[in-house]
Amino acid sequence: MQRSTPIILTALVVAGVNLGAQAPPAPAPPPCVASAGEVQFVCGQSAPEDLVVVPGGQWVVAGSFSGTGGINLIRVSDRTTVRGYPAASTKEALDAKTYKACPGAPEKTKFTTHGLSLREARNGLHTLYVVGHGARESIEVFTLDTRSQTPTLTWIGCAVAPDPIGLNSVRWLDDGGFIATNFNPRGAGAGFGGLQKGERNGELWEWHTASGWQKVPGSESSGANGIEISPDGRTLYVAAWGSQSFFRLSRGEKEPKRDEIQLGFRVDNVRWASDGSLLASGQAGQGAQSETVVVRIDPKTMKSGEVLRKAAIPGFSAGTVAVEVGKSLWVGSFTGDRIAIYPR
Repeated sequence: MQRSTPIILTALVVAGVNLGAQAPPAPAPPPCVASAGEVQFVCGQSAPEDLVVVPGGQWVVAGSFSGTGGINLIRVSDRTTVRGYPAASTKEALDAKTYKACPGAPEKTKFTTHGLSLREARNGLHTLYVVGHGARESIEVFTLDTRSQTPTLTWIGCAVAPDPIGLNSVRWLDDGGFIATNFNPRGAGAGFGGLQKGERNGELWEWHTASGWQKVPGSESSGANGIEISPDGRTLYVAAWGSQSFFRLSRGEKEPKRDEIQLGFRVDNVRWASDGSLLASGQAGQGAQSETVVVRIDPKTMKSGEVLRKAAIPGFSAGTVAVEVGKSLWVGSFTGDRIAIYPR
């Protein structure tokens, strides 16, 4: 997950760690082509760290975790990328009632985007929640209008994270709020070594219009990363990047119940699969040349099984998210200029 010229680990970037002497920049990736052996690519991306599939399966939304950032919309049929935000067609319509503390639209010239979460609506007007970095640390909210041939995004509000929260992922809630993960608090560079060793450094935060940001009880973790929630809203599923683990946490109880399993790799994003399991993706190894690993987790038994393990190849490595698109898995990364597509 890259936010500066040197390619480094996700957590270092999110925390804004001062490393002193920097490693030399990695060589430029080879030109992106449609396919290379068994893997196919969606080109023209900018560190597509997170992906969500638009209802109907005809479009995929991709974040941009490097450069000037932004949000991309990808047509599945021909893998054409359309700039969703910022764009000439961009609209802004602040919902001042819901996001009353939001100071206005994000700075478009430095809007790097991280975690994504899409709330489906039957009328084709979905809600997209985006972790934004750059001029501010925030959750930015958009309406995704799919009623026309090409979807459009309208910015409708934000919730700026209080210091020192360092956001990573977000998941919408039924009542219009959301839950976000504090991966590594900003300014906490001295604690990154502990994070890599599995020491707890952050937690989950829940946000609502009336109450603002509130810490989620029992959610303390090591590099809280991807997050999902059960259909009834009573159970959270969380990736812990630092401890290479995954945990299940009850929500709304006086004494939260927590179950945790070790997965043996740096667990990044979590997504529901069509069979009711969870796809947890991440990196095995160090840095931008690490392996991509995807496992399937049964939310009831917490048993896991490996779905995908791929070594770094020229142009793609360090996978962060896997989503089902038809008969394929689309895999994003915190580095590079492409999305990888593997047979499911």
